[in-house]
Amino acid sequence: MEQRSLLQRAIARPEFGPFVLLVVELAIFGGINPDFLSADNLSNILAFTVELGLIALAMTLLMTSGEFDLSVGSLFGFSPVLMWTLFNSGATPLWTAFLIALVVAALIGWVNGLFVTRLKIPSFLVTLGMLLVVRGTALFVTNGFPQRTWNAGDQPLAEILVGTFYVGSFRVYMSLLWFTIAAIVLGYVLTKTKAGNWIQAAGGNPNAARARGVNVDATKVWLFILCSVLSTLAGIISSIRTSSANPNSGTGYELEVIAMVVIGGTALTGGRGTIIGTVLGIFILRVMRNGIVLIGVPGLAYNIFIGAIILGMMALHSWLDRRHQEGR
Repeated sequence: MEQRSLLQRAIARPEFGPFVLLVVELAIFGGINPDFLSADNLSNILAFTVELGLIALAMTLLMTSGEFDLSVGSLFGFSPVLMWTLFNSGATPLWTAFLIALVVAALIGWVNGLFVTRLKIPSFLVTLGMLLVVRGTALFVTNGFPQRTWNAGDQPLAEILVGTFYVGSFRVYMSLLWFTIAAIVLGYVLTKTKAGNWIQAAGGNPNAARARGVNVDATKVWLFILCSVLSTLAGIISSIRTSSANPNSGTGYELEVIAMVVIGGTALTGGRGTIIGTVLGIFILRVMRNGIVLIGVPGLAYNIFIGAIILGMMALHSWLDRRHQEGR
């Protein structure tokens, strides 16, 4: 009975469905094409995972608080443009340009948070407007052309953010280290700290949370800032890795990030979030994108698979929630 109880509790967890799906994906793609599980391919999957993954980690906390941010994709494209424009023009050293980009991102997140908490405008509308402002600014500054970054190869910042090292024959990017640290820290914050309780209370029942002394507005503002800063960091990492800062980079990323978070088991309505589930959701979508190409499925069919996964996982989460509420 004890073993059965443990199994039932495991199945009831929001991370259970994503974990099973990820294992199934790995088994199917690895069975069809053995190259899928090669060290080089897995290394490439991890390299691409980090960029969207950093945004998804921050989005998990924000969605747990009952809000979401549609401007993250535009910041992913704008912030590298800002940094490399300052550096390539000789206006500032690279480290200074990097810090300026982070500060500007924090200000954008702060504005998003104030509009949502002080003016009581839905985050969908606020961040949609900010998406257009930020993306438009990036296109205006660059006239729509990418900014060169390849003269930064000897810069310490490039090595710190996207340098590589080997574990045997397996190539590991430094960016994976930063992603892992962010996941551990944010997971701890959400589940083990007072701030995490505030985040979940703000999304579950904000009025009751305020009555118990939770500063709901300040909590949400800080989470908007976190989303903007990690989106900027992800965009800068991508620009160094690809040697290009494209103002159109990140287009559509906001929806893919939200999909990762929701697939992982975070409630779209707020009040429940899981960093472990989000990490699984990140790998599910990135493994899917990589795997369908390796087995010969046209890349343009990617959205079909993603839509099916979202619908399937939402149905599974709903079923598990009902069973949990019924005590089964």
